[in-house]
Amino acid sequence: MHPTRWFAAALVLLTGLAVAPILAQPGGTVTNLSNIPDAQSVISYLNQTIMWYRQLTIQQEVASEPSDIVFLNQNRQLADQVVRISFDFARADAQLLSRIGGKAGQPSVGTSSPSRYQSLVAMADKADQEVKARQQELAGMRTQLETASGRRRRTLASTIAETQSEVDLLQARRDSLRSMIEFVSGRNVEGMTSGNLQTEIEDLARTVPAAATEANKAGAPQSVTATTASNRKAEPSGILAILTDLFELRRRIHTLDQGLTQTAALVSSSKTLRTPLINSLRDLIKSGDQLSNQPDSPDPTVLAQQKQQLDQLTAQFKQLSAVVLPLAKQSVLLDLYTRSLSNWRGSVHSQYVSQLKSLALRVAVLAIILGFVFVLSSVWRKATFRYVQDVRRRYQFLLLRRFVVWSLIAVIVAVAFSSELGTLATFAGLLTAGIAVALQNVILSVAGYFYLIGKYGVRVGDRVQVSGVTGEVVDIGLVRLHLMEIGKEANPTGRMVVFSNSVVFQPNAGLFKQIPGTRFDWHEITLTLATESDYHQVEERLTNAVAKVFENYRERMERQHRSMEQSLGPLSRNSLHPETRLRLTQGGLEVVIRYPVELDEANKIDDRIAREVLDAINRPPKLKLVGSGMPNIQSVSEAKPAGA
Repeated sequence: MHPTRWFAAALVLLTGLAVAPILAQPGGTVTNLSNIPDAQSVISYLNQTIMWYRQLTIQQEVASEPSDIVFLNQNRQLADQVVRISFDFARADAQLLSRIGGKAGQPSVGTSSPSRYQSLVAMADKADQEVKARQQELAGMRTQLETASGRRRRTLASTIAETQSEVDLLQARRDSLRSMIEFVSGRNVEGMTSGNLQTEIEDLARTVPAAATEANKAGAPQSVTATTASNRKAEPSGILAILTDLFELRRRIHTLDQGLTQTAALVSSSKTLRTPLINSLRDLIKSGDQLSNQPDSPDPTVLAQQKQQLDQLTAQFKQLSAVVLPLAKQSVLLDLYTRSLSNWRGSVHSQYVSQLKSLALRVAVLAIILGFVFVLSSVWRKATFRYVQDVRRRYQFLLLRRFVVWSLIAVIVAVAFSSELGTLATFAGLLTAGIAVALQNVILSVAGYFYLIGKYGVRVGDRVQVSGVTGEVVDIGLVRLHLMEIGKEANPTGRMVVFSNSVVFQPNAGLFKQIPGTRFDWHEITLTLATESDYHQVEERLTNAVAKVFENYRERMERQHRSMEQSLGPLSRNSLHPETRLRLTQGGLEVVIRYPVELDEANKIDDRIAREVLDAINRPPKLKLVGSGMPNIQSVSEAKPAGA
């Protein structure tokens, strides 16, 4: 086969499908290998690839759905191939650099400033050569010294001593340069060979299981199975669960966006490395075409020269194609990876939009239901003001409305935000039990509040007696009852007494209050007369005295009696009028006169009745008193509360 035909066949065989687009592009006219990536570019690209590969770990953390597992497994397979091909490219590039004896010989740390550390290595090599030359010269002088004598021996000895000092100086200089090189490179000078780049590549490969060689691939991690999503949570139904799911989906989208950004950066870096290599291949192809188009020469020397040129081009093409083909394959894989990641993001975004619509619908339904509850609350309030005229009863209805409305709102909101009613019921039961134990006194006080505001409960302004304390009700709170204390003379003592509403459930506390619609008390006068007194005259005289004073407020007592009849019905007393009782005792005739008094005017009524009774006793014939000699006026409620 003609050499040019052989070279053309080799080009077609080596380029293949990955390099076919290159052949159609216009090329340069200069064939050279100056565009080969140096050690710095290769190591930087491998580091970028490893960082890109490790974002799969973050993707695995956010993969919770079966569809996510499918995408994750597909991406992992593609990423494993991308990493392996990246290291194939790096190894091929390192071999090419070692063959041409150029850039691969640079120290690894010198990639940040190649000329600087290369000159340092050159100085160290030069110093080492000078040391060796001086040592050889010194060895020759010592050989001559063995046969020399006299003055020549002394001269050689002096020269040897001076040369030894120079060798020591050169060795010190060489050692300093070696120490500096070891510091900046992290390796011994003997390690700064063409194998430097390959060593770093293999060190990086050991950090990524996917980049392991065929012999070590058995221990590589397998693809993620569907068991990762075996604990997949149920479809969220409550607002709180949907919000949590939305945040999770948003985090997943952000993770996938980061993956797309890193992939785009890796594609750009791969293209940057691939473009100069493609230009070099294009130059080689153009040079091969030029040789192929030359007319056949009958001169064997010319044919031999052409064959030599074609062999060189073939060798260069093989070396370059070994570097370019991994990058071309990697470009295809990265494109597939980008599409897979984009499809995954599209799937997650669809779920995000669906959950967002579901959240909006549930919030709208919740708003409508709460609006309906507030409308009913407003209707209830207006109806209460319109149809309930009694202020006390109206207050009770409004309080009940407030309790019902807010309880209903709490239940609706709890149901709307919860995902499972069973879980909510269990949680509510445990919470209620804990609250009942911790706040049992408060709960008992709240229950006592509803007892206090009942039909026969107390109102602000009522006079009550609680645990021996008499006072007027100032305020009835949800958990506390405030009283203004009343002294024995029915005057305020200036002290405020506070009781817990739970006092109504205490058996020994005792709560005494006036019958609704009444404000009266029973007082009595007790006096003892001599046994010889005419009891008819005594009863008549004392009864008339009390009746004279009672006549001034009799109508008010009758109104209170009618209110009592409306409240208690047939259980009410027959009348609210003064009564007289006579009892025979060992000391004489005891007369007891009971009469009703208004609480607000009790002191004045007692004063007037006492005056009238004294006048009746002193009218002739004067009544004879025994015992203390003076009538005793006291409130019946001190011994037995009235109206109880």
